[in-house]
Amino acid sequence: MTGDENLLAAVDLLRRDRRQHPYRGRRAYSQAAREVADGCARLIDAGEAARTVPLLRKAVDRMTRALMYLDDSSGIVGDDLRQLMSLYARACTTAPPKSISLAKWLVGLACDGPGWPHVLLSEFTGALGERGMAEVARLVEERARTADPESWAAVYSLRDLKEQLAEVSGDLDRYVAVLAESLTSAIQYERITHALRDAGRRQDAITWARRGLADKPGWPHTEQLRDDLVSMLLAEGKADEAVSARREEFARHPTGTTYRALAVTSAQVGAGDPAPWALEILTERVRRQPVFATELLDVLSILGRHEEAWRLAQQHRTVLGDEQWLKLLNERRIDHPEDVLVPYQDMIESHVLNSADKHRYRRAIALLPALRDAYQAPGDRRAFMRYLDDLRARHARRPTFIKALDGANL
Repeated sequence: MTGDENLLAAVDLLRRDRRQHPYRGRRAYSQAAREVADGCARLIDAGEAARTVPLLRKAVDRMTRALMYLDDSSGIVGDDLRQLMSLYARACTTAPPKSISLAKWLVGLACDGPGWPHVLLSEFTGALGERGMAEVARLVEERARTADPESWAAVYSLRDLKEQLAEVSGDLDRYVAVLAESLTSAIQYERITHALRDAGRRQDAITWARRGLADKPGWPHTEQLRDDLVSMLLAEGKADEAVSARREEFARHPTGTTYRALAVTSAQVGAGDPAPWALEILTERVRRQPVFATELLDVLSILGRHEEAWRLAQQHRTVLGDEQWLKLLNERRIDHPEDVLVPYQDMIESHVLNSADKHRYRRAIALLPALRDAYQAPGDRRAFMRYLDDLRARHARRPTFIKALDGANL
């Protein structure tokens, strides 16, 4: 077959029978999509983009439908579709189709499609031109007037297109105003902050970052927003305000993570040691809410105050997770092996008796090498064997455990 025939054949392979099993033919389907992409890319590079425009449009439409019936949990075919969509935008920019038709297709795909591929207007601005972009804006406004406000998909797709229209317009104030119409999460504040910062309007960006942190404390992306704020304050020479932003967050949410951020910023600007103040806050919090012992333990470990951390952990063992407790034991047994013998044994016993955990025996046996090392550290190699003998005797009626124990070759 000729090159064109091979390309047409690959596009035909992108049809998908909805009756076909969703797991069948995924690799071959992805391969066909890549053959289409490679073939069209070569034609575009050779100056024949016009030949690829209808082929890529058909390929995108077929893959969009196919993904409704094909399992793509790996995301590979979705990535193939994203590549074809970008390639289609490139072809349209070089050999523009009718702008009104392209605008209608893009809006329809975004609003009426299954949710993929994501329409990026910035890729199509060259192909749409002023007339096409105006048509996109008109269609978005028209749909907005009749959209069901209870439909999350409709509201999201129209808002996304409206925000993109504002972004590609090049009018920063318009873009900020559109984003500000829906301050439903910290992400919107982050996007506004980044847009203003990148445009050199740092003071405005700082104002929006502060507003976002005040309006959406504890939301996803607020940590990034706070990092951005601190970075901008430092760039403005406002070291005290940068440290204050860190201290305010630690006071609100005292954790090992927020302490690390506070310590780094304080050291960066030569501020005073925040440790005494932070420990006072956390100690008081533990007095009222013992669950915060996990965070105090983290801060003590960061500060290298290991004896205090050990005493605290023993006092509040019931609120510590096994992972944190085990990490502490592994650190403690290096210099104080005698201190960890009983805790390790208690953990082993707890796992063996935990009938709700089907992996209980494996978890128990996994702790034995560390316990053996702790027993042998003083030079008494027989003590661990005596412990194993006692362990076997106490659980002799658990043949599965005894078999696993013997198989560990301890």
